[in-house]
Amino acid sequence: MSKKAMVYIQSGGPTSVINTSLYGAIREAQKHNDKISHIYGSLHGIEGLVDDNLIDLDQEDFEEIELLKQTPGAALGSTRYKLPKDYHNPVYNKIIANIRKHDIGYVFVNGGNDSMDTCYKLSVLCQRMGLDVKVIGIPKTVDNDLAETDHSLGFPSAAKYVANTVKEICIDARVYRKGKVFIIEVMGRNAGWLTAAVDLIDGPNRPDFIYLPEHTFDVEKFLDEVSVKFHEKGNAIAVISEGIIFERDISTARVDSFGHIQLGGAALDLARMIEARFDLPTRAIELSLPQRAYGALVSKVDQDEAIAVGKMAVELAMEGKTALMVAIKRVSDDPYKSELVPVDISKIANVERIVPESMIKDNTQMDDSFRKYCLPLIQGEINVIYENGIIKSANLKKIKVQ
Repeated sequence: MSKKAMVYIQSGGPTSVINTSLYGAIREAQKHNDKISHIYGSLHGIEGLVDDNLIDLDQEDFEEIELLKQTPGAALGSTRYKLPKDYHNPVYNKIIANIRKHDIGYVFVNGGNDSMDTCYKLSVLCQRMGLDVKVIGIPKTVDNDLAETDHSLGFPSAAKYVANTVKEICIDARVYRKGKVFIIEVMGRNAGWLTAAVDLIDGPNRPDFIYLPEHTFDVEKFLDEVSVKFHEKGNAIAVISEGIIFERDISTARVDSFGHIQLGGAALDLARMIEARFDLPTRAIELSLPQRAYGALVSKVDQDEAIAVGKMAVELAMEGKTALMVAIKRVSDDPYKSELVPVDISKIANVERIVPESMIKDNTQMDDSFRKYCLPLIQGEINVIYENGIIKSANLKKIKVQ
């Protein structure tokens, strides 16, 4: 059997372990030089494969590949480019031409819901064209909304960051006899998994309220509740998902190629309402990008699974499998144990998993079943390498493939 090149694609919003999956795939691919001729990276997601913008990962230094395990962001660059539905679109001709030009036989797509749509379309394209190309998906999203998997890579580390950061905000916010109304905004468009992670905080350092997009948000009730809590305690702390819906001006918000409105600013809008209605001091805090880009608080569970998933993706391709995503199946909670299983990519593309009603108790706490689910995922710390007090990150040479 002739050897073929592989290409690795990162797509969508990065996470603190997206490069860890890349690391796992590279290290496994290096064991299969009888089948894999070259290890390529596609710059800026699928756009790199469209525009023939590939880099040679075989030429990267060993140390830099090792540093991928503690490097957030997408080392290959990401994209939110949406492939067209019509397979006769010229963009597919470009993809096919570049697959043939570089003799690519293995394609790995690392991303979330929209990225799995890309993965599915690529698999269909190759099958229709009769190309011997294996296409495998690797799950990633801090929103944790991918179907057919217990959780998505990146969520555990983001949940660990959110829980620890919100706890410290709560401690700081309550030092004054009379403080402020704090509104903390967490990532999550339609799924509130990441916001719910604050429920893992025990004792007096918890926030007072938790608002998820799974429940209809009653802004009048919200205003009354935080006002009552403030006058009762001298402060009030609410954590909201960025995707909660209430009447506000989003006419100037940007919309991406997938039709998603760029979120953000909900906490600030609510803070302004509180000030206008009750004349109370407020502080709006948007956790923003650090939720998905903080290397020092990576969960060891997340890191280990990210490596294992990248490794298994390559193994599946070597076995001749295609049109699959590597999913995580939970075996037990205590002690936590999981196994990896291949799932048909068509079951995952564009399917969104939200927090089930059974895991939500009310707007002050989650059900015990959520804690049982989430707590094992944030366990363990990684050994972070620093240089002059700054976390070291991979700096790839990115030598272009001609």
